Amino acid sequence: MVDMRSFYKSEVVPQLIEVFGYKNLMEVPKVEKVVLNMGVGEAVSNNKLIDSAVEELTLISGQKPVVTKAKKSIAAFKLRQGMPIGCMVTLRKERMYDFLTRLVNIALPRVKDFKGVSGRSFDGAGNYTLGIREQIIFPEIVYDKIDKIKGLNISIVTTAKTDNEAKELLKQLGMPFRN
Repeated sequence: MVDMRSFYKSEVVPQLIEVFGYKNLMEVPKVEKVVLNMGVGEAVSNNKLIDSAVEELTLISGQKPVVTKAKKSIAAFKLRQGMPIGCMVTLRKERMYDFLTRLVNIALPRVKDFKGVSGRSFDGAGNYTLGIREQIIFPEIVYDKIDKIKGLNISIVTTAKTDNEAKELLKQLGMPFRN
């Protein structure tokens, strides 16, 4: 597997300069961070689900996640303020590039009936969010040891000014867009 950081510097930067006509090297967009978030709503009734979510997100990211807590109480969901309801981890630098390499080359192709990721999930400021329904597409997760299939959100934060620039950056890095 190719080191994504060196691939970015040697291949992606020159192509982006050619496509968008940047005058300065600092104008070229880059991936700033990747945020993984796993919401576990059922943790209200079963606290062990949070522990397994933290363990799985640690395996996927290579970094210990932070447990997120409810900001306000919602009686209909039997949710109290301060209860743990998920976990998240922010990846930067080497871990971020390692994760992106594994996501693009190993995890996404393992999705059943995979036709590519949506090209419309940009937020207008050059950031991309991807939802994954099953955490078992990552090879680090052992199928026999999971208690429940959980999804996770992946937010890729870039320095791009427009969605078009961000999409081209991610496409050059190997993200398989379908549209």
